[in-house]
Amino acid sequence: MTKTQNYYPLPIFFLGCSSAAFAQGPGSGAAGTFYHQFFTAGGPIVWFVLLPMSVVTVYLAVDLLVTIRRSRLLPPGLSSEIATVAMRQGVNSLFARLGGQTDLISRAVLRSIDQRRQFGGSVESARQYAAEALQERGLQLMRKTQWCQIIGSVAPMVGLFGTVFGMIQAFNLLGQGTEGPRYELLAEAISVALVTTFWGLLVGIPALFFYGMFQTRIEAFISEAAIETDSLLGRIIEPPSAGSTQKCPQTDESPSSG
Repeated sequence: MTKTQNYYPLPIFFLGCSSAAFAQGPGSGAAGTFYHQFFTAGGPIVWFVLLPMSVVTVYLAVDLLVTIRRSRLLPPGLSSEIATVAMRQGVNSLFARLGGQTDLISRAVLRSIDQRRQFGGSVESARQYAAEALQERGLQLMRKTQWCQIIGSVAPMVGLFGTVFGMIQAFNLLGQGTEGPRYELLAEAISVALVTTFWGLLVGIPALFFYGMFQTRIEAFISEAAIETDSLLGRIIEPPSAGSTQKCPQTDESPSSG
């Protein structure tokens, strides 16, 4: 039976173990199952606190993996495309072209053009508007990652609380009566202490890892977007120099003079 049980799908295995554990009770043979050792033995601290925190951590990790991607925040070839549209159709046409975009460069360029159109200013002021837009967008993305930091900091503390609670129960059992404690109750109290620590670390370590990884990725994307936006604004907003406007008639007149 033990050999064929390993071939069951994982959800069916968990459902079978849970039904057996709750049907037979805590002092039955189900105490040796994986489900009982790492789920049932943890008590309410694991069921109602650490397990929901693990689900939230997985959800945040998936959401951040989808949101914070280079293909979404820094699409390749976008700067050249924006410069081409601005030179052919004018800067104001970018509002219709980039209105629904969610990448960093499009938002920064649109904010810069809009602020410069309202308040005026030079190219440097337009670059300052774009830098402010990128900083604001970076802070919005950072707020999402801070939830991972909160979970990564709180989960080990919750696990430590469960450890202290379980050890208090264990020491209370050691001091009961003259015949000595019931070893099954003592083992249950110690398992609560160890399992809550296990789940606290299991939730906290990945959460802090995701926080550090996504924070580094956001900072790198914001820096790259700032460099590309500065160069792009210099191409589409900065007026041509006086020397370039004088050379055009000379190149046009030279063939006719010959």
